[in-house]
Amino acid sequence: MIGSLLTVFLFLISPTIQMDNAPGLVDVSKYEFLIQEAGDSEIKDIISNLNFKPVISQNPNFGLGPQSVWLRFKVVSAKDLEEQKYLLINNPNLDEVYFYQIRDGKVISSQVSGRTHDFGQRLIPSRKLIFEINSESGQNSDIYLNIRSSDKKIISASIADLRTINKSLNFENILFGLFSGILFGLFFYNLFLYFSLNDYTYLIYVAYIFLVWLGQSSILGYAQELLWPEWVWMNLRSNVVFSVLGSIVAIWFVQAFLKTRLNLPKLNKGLQVIYVVYLIILSGTFFGFLTLSYAVFLVTQAIVIPYVFIMSLYILKSGFKPARYFLIAWSVFMVGILLFVLTEMGLIPFSPSYFYLMPFGAGLGVILLSFALADRINDQKREYEKEQYEKLKLLEEHESRIIEQNEFLEEKVKQRTEELELTLHNLQNTQTQLVNQEKMASLGQLTAGIAHEINNPINFVSSNISPLKRDINDLLDIVNAYREKGKLEFSDASKKDLERVEEDIEFDYILKEIEQLLRGMEEGAKRTVEIVKGLRLFSRVDEQDVKRVDIHDGINSTLILLNSSMSGKIQVYKEFGSIPIIECLPGKLNQVFMNIITNAIHALLENLDKIPEPKITIRTIHVGEKIRIEIEDNGFGMPAHVKQRIFEPFFTTKAVGKGTGLGLSIVYTIIENHKGTLEVSTEQGKGTNFIITLPIYQNIQQHD
Repeated sequence: MIGSLLTVFLFLISPTIQMDNAPGLVDVSKYEFLIQEAGDSEIKDIISNLNFKPVISQNPNFGLGPQSVWLRFKVVSAKDLEEQKYLLINNPNLDEVYFYQIRDGKVISSQVSGRTHDFGQRLIPSRKLIFEINSESGQNSDIYLNIRSSDKKIISASIADLRTINKSLNFENILFGLFSGILFGLFFYNLFLYFSLNDYTYLIYVAYIFLVWLGQSSILGYAQELLWPEWVWMNLRSNVVFSVLGSIVAIWFVQAFLKTRLNLPKLNKGLQVIYVVYLIILSGTFFGFLTLSYAVFLVTQAIVIPYVFIMSLYILKSGFKPARYFLIAWSVFMVGILLFVLTEMGLIPFSPSYFYLMPFGAGLGVILLSFALADRINDQKREYEKEQYEKLKLLEEHESRIIEQNEFLEEKVKQRTEELELTLHNLQNTQTQLVNQEKMASLGQLTAGIAHEINNPINFVSSNISPLKRDINDLLDIVNAYREKGKLEFSDASKKDLERVEEDIEFDYILKEIEQLLRGMEEGAKRTVEIVKGLRLFSRVDEQDVKRVDIHDGINSTLILLNSSMSGKIQVYKEFGSIPIIECLPGKLNQVFMNIITNAIHALLENLDKIPEPKITIRTIHVGEKIRIEIEDNGFGMPAHVKQRIFEPFFTTKAVGKGTGLGLSIVYTIIENHKGTLEVSTEQGKGTNFIITLPIYQNIQQHD
């Protein structure tokens, strides 16, 4: 197969036309160009125009301006051409490109595309401009291209089949994906550092990364394809707008990173002027002066890049170490920008590698700037350590003064300690008095309970005496009646009389009542004995030394004394385990049980309307060399702030005048003196459980 591929290259950053050979289409003549001031000439006039000039240089520069560029070249189809061919223009930033295919002086195909036209109406949806070539085997044709653009009129084009075009597009999409992945990875990484370190420099850098991506996406045509395919206004301006915004944020980052206001105040004023120039460029772009704004932007970039490079050199020489990495990063970025600007201005010849140099330089510059930021963190850490060392040295210098002041303060503390010890002694005396008052209050409550319990059975016995006497008298009457009638030897009539007497006094009922009354009196007497026994076990007045006792007896005696205060509304469940007799002060432990159970009773009685089945559960468990006693209620429990203070002296949740706040404080002290522990398990709304752990022996060594 004999053929040739005519390729006219217009890269984004250089004015170039280049031709290569490839199978399929055969080049039969050189290509030419024509520059027209007016862009509305008809194709028939252009065909007959004899002013086309041959392309002498491989890198022609058509410049900026309202003029349009006409390109003309001739192709011949190979006789064995099998696949449809297309003209692919790589430059996505051309405003309008008119395609004409001429054969025998007639237009056989005309198409138009460009960034000012609807993206969805393109022959093949792509960021690049693609035109279909009407190819007939062995036929030659003339191709005319009319290029109009507010930016540089530079073309990079090739003729190929659709498969080759798609392969090229996919490869470039992969490269752009890698480029985007790197930038967005750095974007989120530095955004995380901003929230971690709270350093606004990272926020500026994050904005710079995002604008670099938008700028490169616009230059490469991906912004039009992915972000705003039908927004013509933005398609015409996005290159300049995002490049200028990225440059503004870059200058802002330079000022924050290099601290130019502090390190180089005079040259920093020049950066303020550059801000004004960038704002003027943006204003011109928004108001439609696209070509002029683009030209001013290129000139400004040619000045700003070396200007910042010189500033970083000065700051590095002044001893600001973080400027090292910045200088390297800016150098890489500067090379890409300068090549872009110089080729756009036509000052240096174009090289195909420049097409990828701009995004490569931008991406590498962003990565190196991240290293510069990391180095700045290390430098700040070193400065902080140096500052800490100087502070430490200063503290050492003042240490002698502090020692002298400490000696003076120690003397003052000694005096104050003596005063506090005296105050503490007085407080302890007061506390002892309050403890005695609490004890007397407990004894008063105990006496009232005993009096109430004794009064009930006594009243029971007293109230049954009169009925018992009446029944006994009735029985005596029957006996007398039997005696009188017996003298008559119990005739039939007398028997009837006796039966009538028995019916009148309900003799059978009297016998049952006598039995019930006697049983009630017996139970009352037993109850009285239990109360007296409970009083004796609870008080233990005669037992002030450590004794071996059964804890169950103490708990039972306490419950007997508190039975009246429950009013029959609280159920008590005893889950007693098999526990040994322990060594303790019985009276003190009984006071512990009294205080804890009394608190549980009060907590339940105050909320009877909210607790359907109020109950108190008492458990005893044998655990190794100790026993554990749990007193649990199903009340509303305690909040956390109350639980933390319940063992403090004088703390109470009761109303004023209803408690001294020493009940649980005394309990805690008694358990502590018995070498035991007292824990509280409570949760608001789920009840309270007091857990008491006591050793079996108070002196374990004697029982080893």
